[in-house]
Amino acid sequence: MHRWIPPARRAFSTAPATAAAAAAAAARATVPVAHLAPLPASLPDSGYTVAPPVQPWPRRLTARSLSRLLLRAATPDLAVLALRHALVHATPPLAPSLPIFAAALSRLARADADAAARHLTPVLSALRAARLPTFSDRPFLPLLRALRPLPSLRLFLSLPSFNSRPSVRSFNALLHSLVSARRLRLAAALFRASRAKLYITPNLVSCNILLKGLVGIGDLDAALDVLDEMTGWGIVPDVVTYTTVLAAYCGKGDLQGAQKLFEDIIATGRRPDVTMYTVLIDGYCQCGKLQDATRIMDEMEAAGVQPNEVTYSVVIEACCKEGKSVEARDLAREMLGAGYAPDTPLCAKVVDVLCQDGKAGEAYEMWKWMVKKNVAPDNAVTSTLIYWLCKNGMVKEARKLFDDLERGFMPSLMTYNSLISGLCENGELQEAGRVWDDMVERRYEPNAMTYEAMIKGFCKMGKSAEGSTIFKEMVAKGCTPSKFLFRVLVDSLSEPRHDDTLCQILEAAALSGRDFLDGESWEIFIRKVLNTSESWKKHLDLALSI
Repeated sequence: MHRWIPPARRAFSTAPATAAAAAAAAARATVPVAHLAPLPASLPDSGYTVAPPVQPWPRRLTARSLSRLLLRAATPDLAVLALRHALVHATPPLAPSLPIFAAALSRLARADADAAARHLTPVLSALRAARLPTFSDRPFLPLLRALRPLPSLRLFLSLPSFNSRPSVRSFNALLHSLVSARRLRLAAALFRASRAKLYITPNLVSCNILLKGLVGIGDLDAALDVLDEMTGWGIVPDVVTYTTVLAAYCGKGDLQGAQKLFEDIIATGRRPDVTMYTVLIDGYCQCGKLQDATRIMDEMEAAGVQPNEVTYSVVIEACCKEGKSVEARDLAREMLGAGYAPDTPLCAKVVDVLCQDGKAGEAYEMWKWMVKKNVAPDNAVTSTLIYWLCKNGMVKEARKLFDDLERGFMPSLMTYNSLISGLCENGELQEAGRVWDDMVERRYEPNAMTYEAMIKGFCKMGKSAEGSTIFKEMVAKGCTPSKFLFRVLVDSLSEPRHDDTLCQILEAAALSGRDFLDGESWEIFIRKVLNTSESWKKHLDLALSI
């Protein structure tokens, strides 16, 4: 009988298995690997590319084509990615050049200040690494103006690191950024240190930028100091300089100082331009001195300086404000004769002041003349004129004006309301009803003003029952009646025979579920109750209990 002998224990070894053993182990593997393709020894050089971030990408990449692409980039982020791709990943990479970076900086300048600052660092790093030959500071000017004050200052001080020399142009762009952000103390400090520390001599533009900032914050004394020192710096003030300081005087209401400065300008042999005259005229108008404003305007024309659109507008608006309808009308005609078309708000003011002065017919004739002079018809002006024509009994003219507007434009709800209100004021209820129907056909929904015009018109003609019916429809549609309308209804229904109608109005307002009746509105009805019968009190008690 054979005795079982265990096999000899193999010693543990880290030696590699034989080829046969490896083959056997592979055969016993549970995961098949035959389907895996063999990996190449290395990646092919020509097969690896980075997709351009902007499409379509230029087929032939040049400095010119890339510059156009950067300027047209939808966002600054895409512009920076396109610049990086062209300089690093393109095949072959594009050589850095000044036009490329100028286009990238220009695109960043068109973005908002925060986005420009956020994307500026990679562009400046690439520009610094490019080591371009010495170039002017012109490519940086738009960006210096667009950035916020501190990033703009940092960029200005770092210009030499890009091989660009700062000049008075880039200094003025920096001043513009500081003044626009109202960092006047920093701007003034840089201005004073520009010669000794920055080796830049400020010019006339520099002074005008600083003056504009000082005037903008109302610091007239500092602005006058700069004006006085300009001569010592060898800088001769120009029309812009004087106009800026003149505007500061007028803004503070110091017309005496403004007039003295104006006379000094003329005494030095300089000829004020239309802008300077207009600033002084506007100063007088703002202080309510219309007579002095017209005097300056006459002196301007005598000096051979013709008023412009702004000059006319300033004086016409002042005339309208003071209710001088004839002067406003004459100046508007003179303005049109000079070839200037007043804007819509100014036309509306002239029409309104004429109508308020009882000259609706003249306003109508003037408006027709304005349209002939190519002033575009406008719903706001037409609405004002239609209302006043109807109020003055010129219903035929109002309807004609409305029809003329309708041929070229879609009348607004405001225009319909003006015509309906004017017709109701004049007792033309039937015509007002036709206009109402036309408005509804055009899918305009009557509003509170439309309802109130019709209700007042019916009450004025003694047809309170019809007015009450429209009132019920008004509150049912959710339009809020005014307190004046409540008073009109109470007054028109003051006779005892209208008590039931008035009670129905009160109940309709209370039952509508909306907060139509406040304290003042209730007071109108309560006063009515104190002087009426017990039946009225019964209706009021019912409304109060709801």
